[in-house]
Amino acid sequence: MIDAVANELGWMLDEVLKVPEARHAILLSADGMLRSHSADISRDDAERLAAGLSGLQSISRSTAEFCGTPDTPWRQTLIEFAHGYVFLVAAGEGAYLAVSTSAEVDMEAVTYRMHKLVDRLGRELTSPARRDTGAPA
Repeated sequence: MIDAVANELGWMLDEVLKVPEARHAILLSADGMLRSHSADISRDDAERLAAGLSGLQSISRSTAEFCGTPDTPWRQTLIEFAHGYVFLVAAGEGAYLAVSTSAEVDMEAVTYRMHKLVDRLGRELTSPARRDTGAPA
């Protein structure tokens, strides 16, 4: 029951998977913490992948100067594998949405649906930076 409460946005992520050949969706914070996941992926797998995808986003952002200047804003990372793709997009401040697909997916349909989901959720998808909540000494 705890997983169901912690995964309250999971049903919204399932909406992205209505694109044929889309497999899994994960919502993560910039520090690699799992925020939510689609129904078809276990929490353990989603947590492990969220950590890796956070690192991937960080590497992508750090190479921005290769495409322009160091302050070029990062928007999306796409990874192609022999049997599919991973799409990673910004989903608000400090939050990212990742979707995995097969190789036969309509890439434009996936990114369109991902961006529509991000627009629809707005502030719900933001992950403010962690702050030290300890009392002053």
